[in-house]
Amino acid sequence: MPPRWRLPLTPPLPIRVGTGRCACCGALSFLLRLQSSRKGHEVANAKNQPSLADIHAAAVRLRDVVVRTPLVPLHSYDNRRDILLKPELLQPIGSFKLRGIFNAVAALSSEARAAGLSTTSSGNTAQALAWSARYFGTSARSLMPVNAPQSKVDAFRNYGGEPVLVSREELFAYMRDHGWEAEPYSFVHPWTERDVMAGNGTIGLEILEDCPNVQSIFVPVGGGGLIGGIGSAVKAMRPDVRIIAVEPEGCCALKASFDAGRPMSAPCDTICDGVAVPLVVPDVFEVLSRVVDEVVLVSENDVKSAMKRLGLRNKLIVEGSAALAPAAAMRMAQAERGLSVCIVTGGSIDPELHAAIMGDPTVLPLEPVTA
Repeated sequence: MPPRWRLPLTPPLPIRVGTGRCACCGALSFLLRLQSSRKGHEVANAKNQPSLADIHAAAVRLRDVVVRTPLVPLHSYDNRRDILLKPELLQPIGSFKLRGIFNAVAALSSEARAAGLSTTSSGNTAQALAWSARYFGTSARSLMPVNAPQSKVDAFRNYGGEPVLVSREELFAYMRDHGWEAEPYSFVHPWTERDVMAGNGTIGLEILEDCPNVQSIFVPVGGGGLIGGIGSAVKAMRPDVRIIAVEPEGCCALKASFDAGRPMSAPCDTICDGVAVPLVVPDVFEVLSRVVDEVVLVSENDVKSAMKRLGLRNKLIVEGSAALAPAAAMRMAQAERGLSVCIVTGGSIDPELHAAIMGDPTVLPLEPVTA
């Protein structure tokens, strides 16, 4: 059983129950609606946490920009439908990042956009920024680690972005010391900005609309902006749904932070470059402390096995980070997690690496536990 951190279970809020068709599984299901008594359970948001109104506003901005990705079953030979995938690799840049970054750029003033856009990224955020910059007719640059996948660096350039390659140590020192404050560009923080989290939170709205009887949502965690947005949306509407954070065993700053009760750093050595963030910043920790129910760690072997499973059964080419959520769900008993949705975050992986994993006879497709 993978190591985990969890909050104690809390009783669900009062609900009214009606019947209808669940769009995610095609089966007759209960549609859950919060009663007006829910107001008595509301708590104030953390400083950078988006409100439900922020997330709905983001959905309007993104309506004609991003793909409303479907929920599809994790294909199995026994036709199980208790693990559903939300394939965000179908977005124009191949990653969920476009939701949050575009929403943040759209919220800037025209003067701020004209100054040029900047961020830090291992690749997917940079691509989202360059795509958004091209949409609004401005420029984009990004600090990127020198060992970022070449496919991500090339894609950023192809969208018109300017990569600035630095060591990972330099990159995270820049983040820690707010290095962007000395630069003329408009900086879009990949994790902490409310508008970024709000854009990411639209994934949560779509899940609840398409699968109203979902019980658990598995979300990979790097800087925390994705799970912060999804968790904020879901907990505002369905606080009984469990939000499960997933990290690789080789880079688990969130688990270390929750274990310590404060933001912590952790060493990073993982194939999951998209979540290779060795720290949790205080603003994000405050949000995640309110919306995350459990932290689960996944081994490198299980990441590769899940990548192979998704490639062979669902015909999805995914990067390591995108395999984290399905791997965690498959390793957890169905009786414990219930009907589950896994965020498959992106498909930006060097073809040679993906081919090596798919062709490695020692990597076996991951199978869900049966207990």
